[in-house]
Parts: sequence; C-alpha cells; structure tokens
Amino acid sequence: MKIRLTNVVKEFETFRAVHGVSLDIESGELVALLGPSGSGKTTILRMVAGLEYADAGVIYFGDENATDIPVRERGVGFVFQHYALFPHMTVGENIAFGMKVSKVRRTPQAIAERVGELLDLVQLGGLRGRFPGQISGGQRQRVALARALAVDPRVLLLDEPFGALDANVRRDLRRWLRKIHDELGITTLFVTHDQEEALDLADRVVILNKGRIVQEGTPEAVCRNPADAFVMNFLGDANRLDADIRGGRAYVDDVAFEADGVADGGGQILFRPADVTWREDGQGIAAKIVRVIDRPDSRRVLALTGSGQPVEFDTAPEFPHTKGEAGFIDIRRPRVYAAA
Repeated sequence: MKIRLTNVVKEFETFRAVHGVSLDIESGELVALLGPSGSGKTTILRMVAGLEYADAGVIYFGDENATDIPVRERGVGFVFQHYALFPHMTVGENIAFGMKVSKVRRTPQAIAERVGELLDLVQLGGLRGRFPGQISGGQRQRVALARALAVDPRVLLLDEPFGALDANVRRDLRRWLRKIHDELGITTLFVTHDQEEALDLADRVVILNKGRIVQEGTPEAVCRNPADAFVMNFLGDANRLDADIRGGRAYVDDVAFEADGVADGGGQILFRPADVTWREDGQGIAAKIVRVIDRPDSRRVLALTGSGQPVEFDTAPEFPHTKGEAGFIDIRRPRVYAAA
C-alpha cells in the first residue's frame, strides 16, 4: 500500500506542528521519520493513522483519499512506545483482541490459529498464557507488534517502539523487526529520535526539523551528503569550528579548506570525531590536548585550537599523548556551511 502526503499542515492552538509536508512512501517500504522532540514526526504519524486530522493538504492510501477516513476504517496497525497492552488479559488474549472487535468476522478457531501463527512469528510461542506483567519489556513489545499485525493491516505505524527499552534490547529488537518486515513486506512508517535506530532499520530516512522535511534519502545518502549543518549535527557527533569564508575557501586559524559554492562571510566547518588525525608536525590546525577519556575500544581526546575552539576526536587505545601536549589536528572530510 503506497502512502502519499501532499502539502499536509497541522495546527494546534498555539503553534503549527507541521508545515506543508509532502512525502511519498512506496508500497512495502520501511521509512523512518527522524528528528528531535517537537520536529513534527509523531504528529505526521498520527495523521496517517487517523488519530489527528490535517488542517490542510491530502493523505492518500493508494488511490484512496484517506484524509478524513476514521481511524477504524484505515486498516492501520499501530505500535506505541509503552506497549499499551491490557494487563488483565493474557498474551494470547491481547493479540486476539483486535480480531474479536473487527468488522471482519472470524470463528474462535480461526482466531486461535492466527494467534498461534503470530506468536511463532514473534518468537513467543511458549508465552501464550502469561500476562504482560510476567514477561520482559522486549517481549511485551513483540506482543504489541503481534497484536498490530493480527488485523492484517495495510500499513504498519510504529511510534518510538523501542524507546522504553535498554540499549542492548533495542539493538536486538530492531534487527528482529527488520527481519519481520522483510518477510511480510508491509508498508511501514517508523518514528524515532534515535539516529542509529533509523539508519539500522530504514530503507529511507526522512529528517524533520520544526515541522518541515529538511532531507530525505537512503541511510547512505543522508550520512554521506548531509544537506545542511542541522542534519550533520543531528546524525551524530560533529565538531564545529567557526570559519571565515573568502573566495571559495574557508579559513580557521589561517588554515584553508575548500568551500566551493559557499558565499563569502561567516561560516562553519563541521567534521566527525573519527575524521581527525593528531599530528606532532605542522600539518593542520594548532591545538592543545585538555583531556583524554578512556573507553573500552578507543580513547576520546578533547582539545582546544589556538583560537580556543573545542575539538573532540577518537583514537586507538594506544594513543600515547596526554593532557597539556601541543600538536595539530588534521581534518579529513570537512563540510563547510554558511553561518545560519
């Protein structure tokens, strides 16, 4: 089922949450809406679900105008961050609930068989008779997904589904979710503020800021070619150095970087901590180490440039230099942007 949003707007009493968003989600695609709190991603998801109505614009499911269709008639499955399971029902009863209240009538035997199929799909076959309070958070989220799939949705919507879980469980579940998606091929829209989660899971990532789409593309495209400084910053650790841009070059402490197409004036150079090499010779921007932080498989070095601008970079555990030592930071893959 293809989903199309065209110039969709959502306003609340005191602010506009979504500003004319247009987006196509292809049939069978898994798309992540990624952005900080307040960027409009959950509001867009709720409008697709029918839990909120657009104040302007159109939402299509395939060729059908679904903008004003009630939520129960849209054929969507919804998975929330906090599971929303019925605590007084067993795992099996939670999964069966949607089928029992659906307009599509099924026999008790058919419902029981479908529950068994879904429990096997989410790898919880032995937990049918347990209650939500008797299973782990990761298992509860699998039950929530099985319940959403029970009604054979045309579209699957997930709102921060792993946000309440610890890091290791989240990592395992998102890889499992990707496997389930590949098996079922349901058009899926996934909301998250976790960059790693979006890049791991999605076919395409849509990055939002203040109710507008600022970039969309494959994980590779948005990582390798961030559209602006906001995207560069949001997609992971980024160092930022103020620069003076003149004649297609950006200058930081008299060290020049290519800045083709960037207007003269104030600007910024952004780069990842992994894209810095510490040198003892004169290649790069002069700097002094102010702290070295040890991590299990690396060291994070904090330094200050000659003009007092902070830089953080990662090194091998064997990095021999310590606080107070002077040297130079050599930057690979710098990105130059005009000052906002």
